[in-house]
Amino acid sequence: MEGSGEEFMKYRSPLVSRYASKEMAYNFSDRKKFTTWRRLWLYLAKAEKELGLPITDGQVSEMESHLEDIDFVMAAEEERKLRHDVMAHVHTFAHCCPTAAPIIHLGATSCYVGDNTDLIMLRDGFDILLPKLARVIDRLANFAEKYADLPTLGFTHYQPAQLTTVGKRACLWLQDLVMDMRNLQRAREDLRFRGVKGTTGTQASFLQLFQGDHEKVEELDRKVTEMAGFKKSYLVTGQTYSRKVDIDSLCVLASLAATVHKICTDIRLLANLKELEEPFEKEQIGSSAMPYKRNPMRAERCCSLARHLMALLSDPLQTAAVQWLERTLDDSANRRISLPESFLTADIILSTLQNITEGLVVYPKVIERHIRHELPFMATENIIMAMVKAGGNRQDCHEKIRVLSQQAAAVVKQEGGDNDLLARVQADPYFTPIIGQLDSILDPKTFVGRAPQQVTRFLSEEVRPVLEPYKSKLDVKIELEL
Repeated sequence: MEGSGEEFMKYRSPLVSRYASKEMAYNFSDRKKFTTWRRLWLYLAKAEKELGLPITDGQVSEMESHLEDIDFVMAAEEERKLRHDVMAHVHTFAHCCPTAAPIIHLGATSCYVGDNTDLIMLRDGFDILLPKLARVIDRLANFAEKYADLPTLGFTHYQPAQLTTVGKRACLWLQDLVMDMRNLQRAREDLRFRGVKGTTGTQASFLQLFQGDHEKVEELDRKVTEMAGFKKSYLVTGQTYSRKVDIDSLCVLASLAATVHKICTDIRLLANLKELEEPFEKEQIGSSAMPYKRNPMRAERCCSLARHLMALLSDPLQTAAVQWLERTLDDSANRRISLPESFLTADIILSTLQNITEGLVVYPKVIERHIRHELPFMATENIIMAMVKAGGNRQDCHEKIRVLSQQAAAVVKQEGGDNDLLARVQADPYFTPIIGQLDSILDPKTFVGRAPQQVTRFLSEEVRPVLEPYKSKLDVKIELEL
């Protein structure tokens, strides 16, 4: 019982007990799974009745009235006895539907409920993830727009490079997320229903039920597919739908994980520089030993879970590779873990990333200080060009700047001092002709190129249109319990 301590006596997946949203946890719950089985048996009975099989209205009504009241204790006892989960639930459903018992699961194989339910869960899982991804994109787009013009040091090889803007860097993150959005949408739209295909995919049992009427068998498949909310079913299957479908679904989630890992790693690096921070609660503790610390724990959580999600992709790849002929059962136990865990993990990292992006804190003064340390070196070419325009010799100026730059670099690296190149230039009479221009030459905004304009165009043309289908769901905020 809740609160009795019994739940703490056995392993509980932290994906559910600690992190996942209620809707995603429910999507892969036993209740969702087994009530979906009952609905699928109902769809099959309805369609078979409509196509002329001797099934009564009373039998259908009886099934409809017992879709939710599953006796899980009885089902567990039946499975212990029968060693077959589907037949255990057929018997449990039949127990509360005695009139309908003879026609439950008529003509079907276990994969009729098993595989079709998995496809429904995958579809519904994508429907949970897509609005969450849209909210992350929306929050980052707002952030990028706000800081489109704020110059910041760019980094290549994690060494200071040409300036960019804080908003432009966010657009690099956004570009990957927009690609993930398209990938998830495509994977969701590509999903089809397994439908009613029989034991090895030939529909032989249904052809026998309908006395050789091929059109009725095809109509049965179409009707059940439509009732389950799918536009199409796979025209050919073995006993199962192709396990490459699982690869396609989990591949886009692993790709999303790579994106989130990169974004959160960048945030962690910038947090170390004190240029950017994730939200930090008023009473949050960063370290048990060092009370001053403000660790980027949300970003670290995202990276940790993203690695797990990327690693899960090897499961469907190997499962699809080793399916023999029409089907082997060595897929089952693996898929019970890899499919739910992939969607649960994706759900968690999106919720956490939304929380991060809703509260990102930028420290412009720190960014400005870092620019001041590096900009004099970056501005040397501009200084040379200004001197040439003022009548100087390019080679003489280059040599002057080279000597002064090395002296300033020695102060920074060997003495731990600040970059004093600008002061050295100002003190050298050679540069008198351009002293009045130095402030404008060293204005950081002149070093960011077209970054602000790129942000504006990118958000307008490639980001905002992607969010249109989700406008009604963008206002939901995330409060992390942990």
